[in-house]
Amino acid sequence: MSDRSTEEDQTGIRQRRARGEFVRGVSGFRHAIGDPDFPAEPGRYHLFVALNCPWCHRVTLARSVLGLQDAITMDVAFPNRTGDDDPEGANLWEFAPDRIASLTGAPLPECTAETGTGKGLRLAKQVYRAEGSEEQSVPILYDRIAGRIVNNESAEIIRMLDAHAEALGSGIAAATRVRLYPEDDRLRHDIDELNDLIYTTINNGAYKAGFSSDQAIYETAFAAYFKTFDKLEDRLSDGRPFLTGEAFTEADLRLFPTLYRHDPVYYLRMKLNGARVLDYPHLWRWLCRVHALPGVADAGSLVHCRQGYFGRSWNGVVPLGPFRPMAYPAAYLHPGLADSQRDGSRDPETGR
Repeated sequence: MSDRSTEEDQTGIRQRRARGEFVRGVSGFRHAIGDPDFPAEPGRYHLFVALNCPWCHRVTLARSVLGLQDAITMDVAFPNRTGDDDPEGANLWEFAPDRIASLTGAPLPECTAETGTGKGLRLAKQVYRAEGSEEQSVPILYDRIAGRIVNNESAEIIRMLDAHAEALGSGIAAATRVRLYPEDDRLRHDIDELNDLIYTTINNGAYKAGFSSDQAIYETAFAAYFKTFDKLEDRLSDGRPFLTGEAFTEADLRLFPTLYRHDPVYYLRMKLNGARVLDYPHLWRWLCRVHALPGVADAGSLVHCRQGYFGRSWNGVVPLGPFRPMAYPAAYLHPGLADSQRDGSRDPETGR
């Protein structure tokens, strides 16, 4: 079930972090749907997510495009974590549907109370604590019947949802449902290579650039990030609609959360201001194409992203832009915007 691009090398982690490098930890729960203890059944499984988290976004995307919204229930944490005044400590994911977002001045309608365990827990950390774990990350795939965590590694969760979509109760007929990891060895090899590149330089690379405190580490991550933008732009220049060809696959799904965040959030927050996705016409059209797929737009929220990333910055102020050539995510409805940037035309209504 695991693949080489699910996690970061942990060699010398203390020394690397001490010199300012952001190093992502390893997920501790690695069971799988289909194991004897976790049969593939409709209505059995539950997800704990935060919509600002790109790793959670992978999972919500898979749930949506595979037609599992009614078969797998889900709780959504508030995008800002707990503060220093919380009795359980700071930096914890909290299920707080009444909490006020500074960006909107109101609760966020997507946020929920905790319903997966039946105990009304307040924190994701408490879900882990029930199993004797000190982890606190999301996403969490949870077995409601067994009362156990199945898995908290997003790359593995999306693959098991794909493999067992029909048995889990997908609302989309198999003939029309996407297959994220098709049973074709050549295509799987292509997906695996793309996953490795995208995880290292884009998904995790954004965090290397944004959260590492060493200038040289930042610059290396910055360069690798945009080098991969160039590679992907070239790959899409032959007219293919998706990264591996005609069909949307796991490689597209894993790239989308980072690029969805790049122009409105990462360009500024992660110091990735070398270029926008909008400056890459083929990549921009790909982004708009994926955003238009059924279920994709509803699987994420830029309000949660803005609130979560900027709300945790030193002063907690959330930027209101960008609004030119068009506000986001409305811009993702206009694939022609990329061409208008090149020829100087900036009609905010048509993008032409």
